[in-house]
Amino acid sequence: MSDETDEVTTEEIADAETALGIDETAGAEVEGELETLDDLDDTLGAPSLEAAVEALLLLADEPMTVMDLAAATRQPVDEVEAVVRSLAQEYTEQGRGFDLREVAGGWRYYTRAECSPVVERFVLDGQQARMTQASLETLAVIAYRQPITRGRISAVRGVNVDGVIRTLIARGLIVEAGHDGESGAHLYRTTSFFLERMGIASLDDLPPLAEHLPDLADLEDVLDSVATGE
Repeated sequence: MSDETDEVTTEEIADAETALGIDETAGAEVEGELETLDDLDDTLGAPSLEAAVEALLLLADEPMTVMDLAAATRQPVDEVEAVVRSLAQEYTEQGRGFDLREVAGGWRYYTRAECSPVVERFVLDGQQARMTQASLETLAVIAYRQPITRGRISAVRGVNVDGVIRTLIARGLIVEAGHDGESGAHLYRTTSFFLERMGIASLDDLPPLAEHLPDLADLEDVLDSVATGE
């Protein structure tokens, strides 16, 4: 028996692997594909597909198609469609206060028809809610001095009116009316809805204010001094 050990070269090992069909490149590709699949499993970004669909539909301000939902969740279209229809059926069976409807080629949440009385009552009560004294005073200043900047309104009332201005805009009683030529500040004026609520045809029909403001003649000077900081 020979004491010499046969040496196997790297080339011979490579030839043997080729003969046996072993390809390191192919193995690396398979591992890469597996890692990609693992990544896809983590891209849902929600506890479940149902939760992901609900979150997206709550966020959307217009109907979302199944294709849009599938693209956002990175899930198969048929699977997403099955989930959407299942949720719609589930809401109906449970008698929830909302339902999921297919409209305009997409899906969107709506309040359930059976809940319309309470929804209507809530909306009407909100519209009929009494305005605060601060809102009434600010609205009066705008009505009689429009267009007027926020700074000048604050000067007349002696307080910050940012929150009140936002409230009046939200109620549709005032709107922005361009910018002041000198300061560049926003100007505000009343709306046609204001006239409607007041029951008058135009601002000319507003009751005279002079008798309630004895210093009206000096008001413009005061406003100018406040605006210029002099």
